[in-house]
Amino acid sequence: MSITLPTFPAVNENPLDTCIRLRDTAPVVQVEFPGGVPGYLALTYDAVRAILAGDNTTFARDPRHWPALHDGTIARDWPLRAVVQGEHLSTKDGGDHRRLRGLISKAFTPSRVQALEPRIQQIIDGLLDEVVAAGDGVDLVPTFTEAVPMAVICELFGVPEQDRSRLRHWTATLLAHNTSPEQAFAAQSGLQAYLHDLVERKGREPGEDLTSGLVQARDRDDQLTTDELVAVLWIMLVAGHETTVHMLGYAILALSRHPDQLRLAKTGHLWADVVEETVRYRHSVMMTSWRFTLTDVNIAGVDIPKGNAVGVVYQACGIDPAEYGETANQFDITRKQQAGHLGFGHGPRYCIGAGLARLEGRLALASLYRRLPDLALDIDPNEIPYTPSFFTIGPLSIPVSLGGTGSR
Repeated sequence: MSITLPTFPAVNENPLDTCIRLRDTAPVVQVEFPGGVPGYLALTYDAVRAILAGDNTTFARDPRHWPALHDGTIARDWPLRAVVQGEHLSTKDGGDHRRLRGLISKAFTPSRVQALEPRIQQIIDGLLDEVVAAGDGVDLVPTFTEAVPMAVICELFGVPEQDRSRLRHWTATLLAHNTSPEQAFAAQSGLQAYLHDLVERKGREPGEDLTSGLVQARDRDDQLTTDELVAVLWIMLVAGHETTVHMLGYAILALSRHPDQLRLAKTGHLWADVVEETVRYRHSVMMTSWRFTLTDVNIAGVDIPKGNAVGVVYQACGIDPAEYGETANQFDITRKQQAGHLGFGHGPRYCIGAGLARLEGRLALASLYRRLPDLALDIDPNEIPYTPSFFTIGPLSIPVSLGGTGSR
């Protein structure tokens, strides 16, 4: 007898509400994803931590380990293949993953990240000039929460300013669960072609950016093939801006909803704490792209057979009462437990760009509220639209009143 699986995302229900509802039934739940594709959701802190710790041993990211993707069970035109089968760092396992990660992590050492602070501050100040010039009713998403991470990561990797809107469009298209097959594969094809062209251009005309450095290292040491370099750029450019975009948006909304927390942040200069609590309270990643079981495994008491896809739900595990108590779903920048959150991952795939994201978040929020101390939402928080994605999710629009001159 066939079993009807709960759908994810559920119709007419906020994805986080769906995950909380499912988490109340079990720490790991089998669901049906768009296109009738079955898989599992890990929803509790303990389940998510166990899966992250099992990367490269119990769990793989290479889609070759998902039989349903290749045996005809899943349709060839399933739109999410563009994400699952993409050639990027997150689909590499074992030695390949460690080697590529080791090369790119040299660019994100604490000293290198800290050295970026003056330039990041300069970018933020320039963008805030434009926000102030736009006046009351300005939408902070395109002008600030998107613009800051896009400018930083693209400048770091040498993506010209005129190309950045295309990169943002491709990312949004790939991560949306309502994208058509034609749109998804066109976006992936366009992004891959652009990155190959970027590598070729940096080989001919190198600059001071990280892509040029990686191309030169490849040519000098033969450490990277062109395809591997493109795989690194894919994840760094996409994940390097997308998650920080939504982190900034969620922080602004949380502070708007909790003026007591905003006062604490201002008086105590607790912007680093705001970043940590935002990442725990409303993570930008609703669910990671799937991991695949390399063997039969038991996670938090739930059996998952070999060859199945498992999504890690960061938003649900971040507000798990079993880990954070009765106030788990409350925004509190004084929370003592926040050092143990999984917001930047755990285990061998801990976020390479965590230091950069923290720096961007701290500088952007401190600068925004220093420049515009009376900033206020120009919309009912319950009416704010969110991205149509269960991978990364965040506000699409945050119109605000500036409440002052905004002079530096």
